[in-house]
Amino acid sequence: MTGQMSGKRLYAVALEFDSPTQLVEAARGMHDRGVKRFETYSPYPVKELDEIIPGPNFVPFWTLTGGLLGALTALAMEYYIAVIDYPTNIGGRPLNSWPAFIPITFELTVLFAAISAFVSSLWSAGLPLLHHPVFNLREFARASEDRFFLFVEAGDDAFAVGDLRSWLATLNALAIWDVDEDSEEEA
Repeated sequence: MTGQMSGKRLYAVALEFDSPTQLVEAARGMHDRGVKRFETYSPYPVKELDEIIPGPNFVPFWTLTGGLLGALTALAMEYYIAVIDYPTNIGGRPLNSWPAFIPITFELTVLFAAISAFVSSLWSAGLPLLHHPVFNLREFARASEDRFFLFVEAGDDAFAVGDLRSWLATLNALAIWDVDEDSEEEA
């Protein structure tokens, strides 16, 4: 079954499956053919897809960077306050007594790391995105219920290969849809 959508610019070709094994086989085939710009959607996590669709994960790097920046900010701020701006000699201790700096340094490290992790997670997921072309496909609503979808973006270099579309037809998908970039699906 092939469904067509009206519109001008093709965003992707969507395949609808009714089992996760079919989705995994299709994703493995995409990966083996060198297609890099494809996405899978399922109502629950499918572990095999993590191995097939690896992507760069920059969240740990930015979390560490944010934590280090928070620690350096705390140490610089406390040193400036304790030694330069408002030096106070209490009990003969040195002005830059590092044990007193530990609580605030820890707190700012955790705060900056958490904010960095949150922002980098949103950024790597492409959010905030108010509308995505996959929502133009009415059948996509079942992706959170009982269907499995594979979207092959039209901008992929391998998409231009003539036999890719015919190969997609051999995957025993329930339906193959053309997803337009701009317009909504017409009834």
